[in-house]
Amino acid sequence: MVIIDCTTSCFLGSFEHFLVSNRATDKQISPGLKLRSEYVVPEEVKAAGFQICADELGSIVEGHDSKKLIIHGGVAGLAAKLATSPTDGLDTAEDSMQRRQDIYGINKFTESETRSFWVFVWEALQDTTLIILAICAFVSLVVGITMEGWPKGAHDGLGIVASILLVVFVTATSDYRQSLQFKDLDKEKRKIQVQVTRKGFRQRISIYDLLPGDVVNLAIGDQVPADGLFISGFSLLINESSLTGESEPVVVNEENPFLLSGTKVQDGSCKMLVTTVGMRTQWGKLMATLSEGGDDETPLQVKLNGVATIIGQIGLFFAVITFIVLSQGLISKKYHDGLLLSWSGDDALAMLEHFAIAVTIVVVAVPEGLPLAVTLSLAFAMKKMMNDKALVRNLAACETMGSATTICSDKTGTLTTNHMTVVKTCICGNIREVNSPQNASKLCSELPENVVRTLLESIFNNTGGEVVINQDGKHQILGTPTETAILEFAMSIGGNFKAKRAETKIAKVEPFNSTKKRMCVLLELAEGGYRSHCKGASEIVLAACDKFIDETGAVTPLDKATAGKLNGIIDGFANEALRTLCLAYREMEEGFSIEEQLPQQGYTCIAIVGIKDPVRPGVRESVAICRSAGVTVRMVTGDNINTAKAIARECGILTEDGLAIEGPDFREKTLEELLVLVPKIQVMARSSPLDKHTLVKHLRTTFNEVVAVTGDGTNDAPALHEADIGLAMGIAGTEVAKESADVIILDDNFSTIVTVARWGRSVYVNIQKFVQFQLTVNVVALLVNFSSACFTGNAPLTAVQLLWVNMIMDTLGALALATEPPNDDLMKREPVGRTGKFITNVMWRNIFGQSLYQFVVMWYLQTQGKTFFGLGGSDADIVLNTIIFNSFVFCQVFNEISSREMEKLNVLKGMLKNYVFMCVLSSTVVFQFIMVQFLGEFANTTPLTSLQWLASVLLGLVGMPIAVVVKLIPVGSS
Repeated sequence: MVIIDCTTSCFLGSFEHFLVSNRATDKQISPGLKLRSEYVVPEEVKAAGFQICADELGSIVEGHDSKKLIIHGGVAGLAAKLATSPTDGLDTAEDSMQRRQDIYGINKFTESETRSFWVFVWEALQDTTLIILAICAFVSLVVGITMEGWPKGAHDGLGIVASILLVVFVTATSDYRQSLQFKDLDKEKRKIQVQVTRKGFRQRISIYDLLPGDVVNLAIGDQVPADGLFISGFSLLINESSLTGESEPVVVNEENPFLLSGTKVQDGSCKMLVTTVGMRTQWGKLMATLSEGGDDETPLQVKLNGVATIIGQIGLFFAVITFIVLSQGLISKKYHDGLLLSWSGDDALAMLEHFAIAVTIVVVAVPEGLPLAVTLSLAFAMKKMMNDKALVRNLAACETMGSATTICSDKTGTLTTNHMTVVKTCICGNIREVNSPQNASKLCSELPENVVRTLLESIFNNTGGEVVINQDGKHQILGTPTETAILEFAMSIGGNFKAKRAETKIAKVEPFNSTKKRMCVLLELAEGGYRSHCKGASEIVLAACDKFIDETGAVTPLDKATAGKLNGIIDGFANEALRTLCLAYREMEEGFSIEEQLPQQGYTCIAIVGIKDPVRPGVRESVAICRSAGVTVRMVTGDNINTAKAIARECGILTEDGLAIEGPDFREKTLEELLVLVPKIQVMARSSPLDKHTLVKHLRTTFNEVVAVTGDGTNDAPALHEADIGLAMGIAGTEVAKESADVIILDDNFSTIVTVARWGRSVYVNIQKFVQFQLTVNVVALLVNFSSACFTGNAPLTAVQLLWVNMIMDTLGALALATEPPNDDLMKREPVGRTGKFITNVMWRNIFGQSLYQFVVMWYLQTQGKTFFGLGGSDADIVLNTIIFNSFVFCQVFNEISSREMEKLNVLKGMLKNYVFMCVLSSTVVFQFIMVQFLGEFANTTPLTSLQWLASVLLGLVGMPIAVVVKLIPVGSS
């Protein structure tokens, strides 16, 4: 890890120094100086139809080399040499694209090689206890063959070897499958779509399909997908901290046009010419210097590792005592016979067997299956959640989501559909319905011509969207759902996007952000002078107005009465659950310079529009499920408070005793007031990203809540970081938000968040079930072998048998219990929260109850088994030990079924539908039968009669009604 950090910091330091030195050199170039190129175009590049090679392109952007850029004719010159157009983009003819790919490469990074299956086998063999057992097996083989010859003397040793190999291969197979699954999920994380212009048409393509010469459209929150050059744009700020380590954003414009892969757009928007892709980019080269980091352990894995260590230490203590007790019997016998210094091969084998049993007790006692169960359960949940439209970026989020007590959700796109349409307007002081094309065209004819002209100028220029012609020759609107709705409205009243944009020139843009809650644009008019247009949150923009356009189209001062009427209209729209936006403009005074800030006041109100964004189907039901599960849902939105309250009531979030508050009011509250207010807050409207962050922080620290937060914008990143679980929107979310999140909700649907919570609870409960099952086996195996060694001088369960039990417990048990799918009952109980115990009183009750029954059965068989089964003769001991072993295994088989439910009595419900569980159970029984009946020499067993088999199975089966009785014993819930 230190090496990686050092490599990275050294790399970043030298890279940053390189950029600074190059920028310094650029300033020394005299503007009038004619630069001459010594660059020679390689023949293969010329033959492919291009005039510049990949290495030359890379050196220009990577080195911020302005001199070379000027030599090659600037951005336009490079575009020509790349055989592309800065306006229309690439020609997509197949042979042309293939030639481009051959010369410049593809936009993919070299992936680290997938570790082979045999690497996992080797890692599994590194287990210390298995190594000790392997040494025991080797010594056993040597002594056995020496004493009894081949093959009889090799049976014990080969039995242990076979068991070790079985454990190793099952563990390796499980780990290998998980690694492949995580690799697939990692690929999903890196699937990013970008907007490009090709053949004059805007389209979305995968980041992997980008080629040099592509024209990419970037907006706030986007990740720069490759190295490139700025073509055009406004107010572009780039965060290069991922490359240079500098947190201060870099201004990118015509003077400094260099854009580097892996950096983020912090503000503004632009069109970019791609110059370098894949491993030739600066990001690609940085990735190549870093080795792949290992997966961090989740909090639950860390907790369970601690449990495993404690149990392992207890097991080691019992193992040492067992070895001493077993060996003491042999040593005492030899001492009484006066043969203490005379040891035969049989004596050595007996001591070795005692040592192997002691080591195997440690193997059984160390519950290495605990972390494995977490990994299996999380991997299983991650795969299933992917099918349910949730991509997990951080493993720990799976288990944490199960403990969530609060969800702070956005409104737009999460609780609502994000399919917006303008349905009402207030223009010239009159409210009109515009929810159909007929109403829209009628509106156009009713309004004065100058009002329509000003309205269309405002909508088509002051927008982050765009109207383009798609490949089918039809109009296509690109942009956010809000922008799309307003542009659609403008077109429905006869507007022409391109014609209107051509009438004026955009001189300056102040993009929308969550703090200002408005977007402004400065237009340079054809007749001279400037006009500013403003659009944003209705009450904020209206407060900046001192004039409005009346019914005749004349600009009139905005008096108190009219302002009150317009605010009443805003509230009326909001109470109908409409999003409201106000459009305004201002004629700029003579002498205004574009370097100055755009004014905050003095605007003329053009229109107020009401946008319908319907609530998603199923949201109300999902909120009700959360409430029944003890999870509080809070809406945090930038919208008007009346709109927020109307939607919150429709969703079932805002209740009679709940509180709706505005961000500015929330900010003014003292700490004492917040202690009273925060638990009651169900809706926060007009909130800034800082308000969201503050609310989340208070919920987590002051009230000890486990908080899940949804976010889609770049400004949501602080709240996503602060939350226990950050949930980013896959469709509306920016790349910055997605990178800050633990889970990406691929369909932006609140119901999917509830599904994530259900899966989180399922993971937690499944691991609890497995821990309960494993600890029961641990307790019984330890007690049986220890007590038997103490009181009878021998252990009924041999090393091979204990290894098999260990595998039933660890790998197979984890596989069976950790992959139970979630059921609806999970969302009818209270969340665990931050302070809940992992091993509950209910679990301890079940563990002790089942352990007591199994120990009594094993002890009875050991002491009274020969009498009960009428055993006699030389083989009585091995038959009894086989019955004990068989009964012990079937006790675990039926206990596994009982462990499916920790509190419910019906453990069979849904069992047949769980194919993994049934497969594990069946294979355990089949292999047990083979082991007892056919592998006697290796497993120290002997074939049993039908009655003996029936007795073994019945003894295991009785454990199920015992489990039912135990579950009826009341205990505290904690």
